[in-house]
Amino acid sequence: MAYGNPCIISIDPIEKLPLNHFLPGERTLSIATAGCNLRCLYCQNWQQSQVRPDQLRNYNLSPAEAVKKAKEQGIRVIAYTYTEPVVFWEYVMDISERARSEGLKNVVATALFMSKEPIREWCKVTDAFAVALKGFSDEFYNKVTGAPLKPVLDAIVTVKGEGIWLELVVLIVPTLNDDLKQIREMCLWIRQNLGTQVPIHFGRFVPEYKLRNLPRTPVSVLEQCRDIALDVGLQFVYLFNVAPHDANHTYCPKCKSTVIRRLGFKLTSNEIQRGVCPKCKTRIPGVWA
Repeated sequence: MAYGNPCIISIDPIEKLPLNHFLPGERTLSIATAGCNLRCLYCQNWQQSQVRPDQLRNYNLSPAEAVKKAKEQGIRVIAYTYTEPVVFWEYVMDISERARSEGLKNVVATALFMSKEPIREWCKVTDAFAVALKGFSDEFYNKVTGAPLKPVLDAIVTVKGEGIWLELVVLIVPTLNDDLKQIREMCLWIRQNLGTQVPIHFGRFVPEYKLRNLPRTPVSVLEQCRDIALDVGLQFVYLFNVAPHDANHTYCPKCKSTVIRRLGFKLTSNEIQRGVCPKCKTRIPGVWA
């Protein structure tokens, strides 16, 4: 029902996924079909993700046409995002294989509730993942997403093990996953299982779908989460859905100079030269032009 049948085709900044360390400033051709394998109570795109493809107006877009349209627009990256690419995985794979054969990159925004075997297949044609780690307890995952936590953690470790560029996104929802002790436990898990250089984005919750009764996340809480992550030793910690803010920028972990400046999703300057800080020559992990 979903194959070749997207409900969203958009041109976006790559920072919107979010990916801050993968070709900063690039535009993406973003593609989504209806549907999801989770049932997140706060879904930001519920009008598309919580319905079937036959319930929406869709576009007819073959894999060949998707690649053609990207190239016509001078776009080098195709993004699978907005809804959940796991549910249109075969479509994603066919576009990705064709895109890669024609010199384009593929990036994915996903909650990654998926078995290890297809993830490994996915990694063969994907250049970067922005994975939503929605919380750090089974109670939260079962209540808010309708799925258990452990398969997601295993999936994230699998992507990292395949050597694909990975960034994490954690939406902080007031009263549900904003316990700072649990945030520290999550950051320690990230350091132990993924290392200190995987970027993490703490996102601001906006009341939506079935959680409209909750307030927006206070910026001060997001800043506390960021402080905890930095204290644990994570080197690249961002705030998402908050702009302007100093935590939109990328800093050299050694000399602390600002190497990339952003205003929300907009890139305003990029000082990285061949992957290194221009001041102290420290290598900044990522995929750079």
